Amino acid sequence: MILLAGLFAVMGAASNAVGTAFQRKAASTVARGGGLRLLIELAHRPAWVIGIGGVVGAALFQALALVNGPMALVQPLFVLELPFALMIAAPLMRRRLPAAAWWGITGVVMGLALVLGSAAPSGVVDQASMVRWIPVLAACLGAMAAAVAIARPGRPPLFRAAVLAAASAVGNALTAALLKSATGRFAQGGIGAFLQSWQTYGFALTGVSAILLLENALQAGWLTASQPALTIGDATVSLLLGITLFDERIRTGWWLLPEAVGVAVIVWGVVRLSRVVSKVQAAEADPRQAFVGGGHGDSGPQEDEGCDSRGPRTQRGRGPAGERPESEG
Repeated sequence: MILLAGLFAVMGAASNAVGTAFQRKAASTVARGGGLRLLIELAHRPAWVIGIGGVVGAALFQALALVNGPMALVQPLFVLELPFALMIAAPLMRRRLPAAAWWGITGVVMGLALVLGSAAPSGVVDQASMVRWIPVLAACLGAMAAAVAIARPGRPPLFRAAVLAAASAVGNALTAALLKSATGRFAQGGIGAFLQSWQTYGFALTGVSAILLLENALQAGWLTASQPALTIGDATVSLLLGITLFDERIRTGWWLLPEAVGVAVIVWGVVRLSRVVSKVQAAEADPRQAFVGGGHGDSGPQEDEGCDSRGPRTQRGRGPAGERPESEG
């Protein structure tokens, strides 16, 4: 079951990446704008249809993963969406990834393998009593509300981006916990039990909230501020919720050392990839800019105030709402 959960989680991350990449490709072929007319234009483009299929597939794979394994295993694996998205977007844009991107991808994969191999998450429970749910809901929703209040307009952009991304991460983790419980009801009692479960409607609401928070985080500041907070925050809060709600377990003791090293490597890889994403967006805005990292010893593209550094957005409501077509040109 653990292996099956891991497989579904990786497939969900890949499917989400397909959705992100193809929606971006479709949006780049239409005039800038929004509203119903834009959606109608996009609906006639095969790339957009493929992108929507990727989003739907990601949600289904995430549900299957959560039914078969612990949150502490499933949610961290969705970190792979960012590397997958870059590897898919590069050929779509007819470009090659720079060396910095491959170093970042290697860091994310190796760090994730070290963390999960050391932690060895386990757990088979998918339901929790209201005695557990009430404090969890109060803490998570309170944290999200506090983040919105703290990250009000006027604060430094990097601070706002990091805080709002962290709030989105809390929302993603809570959504995953509610989805796990709801899909557990479905597995036990069918569609009737699923529709009668309050968790079903809860994960829909928290998922939308997480998406909105992520959108604001990406608009507030650079991706290098928001993506690490989103990535590490989602995995960390998911771990805590899995332990609190579903009695999941991980290794502790001396195993905490390699786990910490793995987390540090993941953060390094995510930051590196976030900088590459900034270069991707610059290339999309100005095709004359080079996306490839042709130089030797490339340390990755650097952000500057003249470059929009908001990168591919995650599709999952983990785990990681897609780019709104209206925002693309």
